[in-house]
Amino acid sequence: MSKKWELKGFLNTFFFLLVQFVILMVIYTLLRIGFYYFNRDMFPQVESSDLWVMLLGGIKFDTVAILYINILFILLMALPLPYKYSNRYQRVCKWIFVVTNAIGISLNLVDYAYYPFTLKRTSGTVFSQFSNEENMGQLIINFLIGYWYLLVLFIGIIFLLNRFYALFKLERPKSFSWLFYGGQLSAFVLSIFLFIGGVRGGWAHSTRPITLSNAGDYVKNPEEMNIVLNTPFSILKTLKAVSLKEVHYFSEEELDQRYPVIHQPKDAADFKKLNVVFLILESFGKEHIGALNKDINNGNYKGYTPFLDSLIGQSYTFTRAYANGRKSIDALPSVITGIPSIGEPFVLSIYSGNKTTSIAKLLGDEDYETAFFHGAPNGSMGFSAYTQLAGIKHYYGKNEYNNDADFDGIWGIWDEPFMQFMADKINEMPQPFFAGFFSLSSHHPFKVPQKYKGKFPKGPLEIHEPVGYTDYALKQFFAKASKMPWYDNTLFVICADHATVSHLPEYKTAPNSFAIPIIFYQPGSDLRGFSNKLAQQIDILPTVLNYLNYPKSYFSFGFDAMDSTSNNFVINNIGGIYNLFQGDYYMTHDGLKPTSIFDLKDDKFLKKDLLSDTILKDSLQNTLKAFIQRYNYNMIHNELTK
Repeated sequence: MSKKWELKGFLNTFFFLLVQFVILMVIYTLLRIGFYYFNRDMFPQVESSDLWVMLLGGIKFDTVAILYINILFILLMALPLPYKYSNRYQRVCKWIFVVTNAIGISLNLVDYAYYPFTLKRTSGTVFSQFSNEENMGQLIINFLIGYWYLLVLFIGIIFLLNRFYALFKLERPKSFSWLFYGGQLSAFVLSIFLFIGGVRGGWAHSTRPITLSNAGDYVKNPEEMNIVLNTPFSILKTLKAVSLKEVHYFSEEELDQRYPVIHQPKDAADFKKLNVVFLILESFGKEHIGALNKDINNGNYKGYTPFLDSLIGQSYTFTRAYANGRKSIDALPSVITGIPSIGEPFVLSIYSGNKTTSIAKLLGDEDYETAFFHGAPNGSMGFSAYTQLAGIKHYYGKNEYNNDADFDGIWGIWDEPFMQFMADKINEMPQPFFAGFFSLSSHHPFKVPQKYKGKFPKGPLEIHEPVGYTDYALKQFFAKASKMPWYDNTLFVICADHATVSHLPEYKTAPNSFAIPIIFYQPGSDLRGFSNKLAQQIDILPTVLNYLNYPKSYFSFGFDAMDSTSNNFVINNIGGIYNLFQGDYYMTHDGLKPTSIFDLKDDKFLKKDLLSDTILKDSLQNTLKAFIQRYNYNMIHNELTK
């Protein structure tokens, strides 16, 4: 590949840019194909004909990403100046081209591995999400080791990009006459014109700048938009914070009837000042729990959580429970504050400074002591800052644990020793108290302590072994806590932060990608059994408060999931697409119109779309409209408290 093609003529720069653009378009198309095949189990309904449509649609999004990434390179190459033909100038341009495009290519490759955990292309919030990580270097090294084949692929692509770039060379004009300057200036103007149209998605005055939602034009199901998109485009288009807009679908009276958010205390009921402990388990999707999947494999599916299975037998458990997001950073506001993330994580949004209700604040006002436990370095994921805003008085992290002998080398303290530490600290707290805990060991790179190698089933997914370890850590925690004086007077709530990568076909569907356990356990009580009522993370706050007979009114977006009279629903939003669960039905909505409706009771694999059922569609859409109107108004006007 030593031969070079010299591009001659006064438009040589323009053609040189065009050639490099075409090469990048081919690379991005191949990266899109690779993204699909790497995650094809997540897109079971995509056929070959559908993929061709997505590839063609993706050209529009790739154009935007490539133009933005190469804006400096394009400017330097298009300037109508004679010295741009010098060897030094061209070497600088080459390295700008290679380095900037290497970043874009690497971002696409990262989502080969990251997408199954988030179900969306990485967005601009990723920078804020990891801004407080103290061991970012170790996390990157661990990722590169775990996904070494992506690193090899990246190196190969950059090598080819560099070689293809070198195939073409600009020829220096013999003279710099008015023809040179006129031609170069024309090419410069043409480049600007094409650039503007490319990044906007067209030149017409009526054309709105292309956004993530435009990918919906090329897919049948919302989750498939991630095939059409590319990661640099997704990041660039979400760097600016989401700004909600008021809508007015219903009058205030109608809205209060459809979706009340002020919860009133029960009449003539004594406040039960039970201790409350929230145990939030990293990536503990419902799929991993045998007791919640007795219909799988003809009843032979055992799962990976023997202790949790046994505890469920003594607890009150929701069999249709869902997370309000797909990231850990979404979970705490949902569980502690009762606020779901819409469009972007609440804690990273422009509304994160709003005054909020939280279970810690409400119980703290009733003389509860409050604390939160997370074994990562203080500041990780912004948890310590969030819990402080949520009114939690004491935070215990890796710093307070103060023993690096139990450090897993990546995320923080192993779950088992940290939960033992938590039990001791809780034992020092005056009753009544609220304590929250967020586990971390059941996370990539899916390791367990050396002394437990071979103890837990590995299963078909890497996460199964550390899930078994965290389940064991939970068992050891309860064994220790059960001997402490506060144990019998405590309500435990166990849930996951989000679901994760799935193996079972039943969980490779859009709705079940949010399926998690939500479990209420009070030792020695009659709070037992299974509920088929819908439940979500934001329901935990009102359900706990109503169970305690909390004596005051309060604000909450969620429902009392134990109230058999409420017609509740479940809501989440991923990448701007709403998912609504109500009754037996599941609806996806792009913010303007419903895009699919399925009956989850009779059609768990989503084979029959009921979108043509006008009555059903209108009913579900009115529920979603009520939520959007209430959520947007209260966020915008900072009305999230009673």
